Amino acid sequence: MRISTRFFAAASIAALSLFAGSAMAEDKLIIGTEGAYPPFNNLESDGSLVGFDIDIARALCDEMKVTCEFVTQDWDGIIPALQAKKFDAIIASMSITPERKEKVDFTDKYYNTGPALAVAKDSTITGIADLKGKVLGAQSSTTHANYAEKHAPDAELKLYPTTDEYKLDLEGGRVDAVIDDVVVLSEWVKSEAGACCKIATALPVDVEINGPGAGIAVRKGETALAEKFNAAIKAIRANGKYKEINDKYFDFDVYGQ
Repeated sequence: MRISTRFFAAASIAALSLFAGSAMAEDKLIIGTEGAYPPFNNLESDGSLVGFDIDIARALCDEMKVTCEFVTQDWDGIIPALQAKKFDAIIASMSITPERKEKVDFTDKYYNTGPALAVAKDSTITGIADLKGKVLGAQSSTTHANYAEKHAPDAELKLYPTTDEYKLDLEGGRVDAVIDDVVVLSEWVKSEAGACCKIATALPVDVEINGPGAGIAVRKGETALAEKFNAAIKAIRANGKYKEINDKYFDFDVYGQ
């Protein structure tokens, strides 16, 4: 987290007092997000949250006519925090996978993009086959780490708590390549911060690992809340609000097929 943990802990405790039953009964939703995954969600130095996930969450809350509040949570603990009722839903680019569906319920997807490899600009790595004996970086507890374990078994996999750490190690030559969402890596290498590096290749989606896209996670059994989100996703897709947010960040339809 980039700002006071105690602040958000206090906010979470205060929020819990409002949610003896359904969050919807109080016309308020507490949304958990990571805040360290640009351009989807990122915590700015002034404490504000920005990104595609954040704008989509606000649009969905407006459509549902509820107040939206955000709590940032480290990725490794985000599902346990949802289960502990620190927030009511996760909107944080979480891929819908069978493993996660054992712990949480998901809405329909709200976007779908595939994985990619990024490397240093002078690297000769062009694909998975070139990773034998190389060090590959990935964020821990992600579908991308699982993808690397399955499809790059001859690489040394190095895991990181956030994307910031693997970016620093790729820039510093401590890893040979990193794997993540193609949009996340593409936006990074186009920025001044990512001038060191390039996209080696986009990777084919493995549906068993990557799932059908990113969805909103809710606690097990909270199907009414999931369906309210689903109806809101359909509504903003139909009324143009989704496209407005999409076009703010991307020059293609991130919703996917």
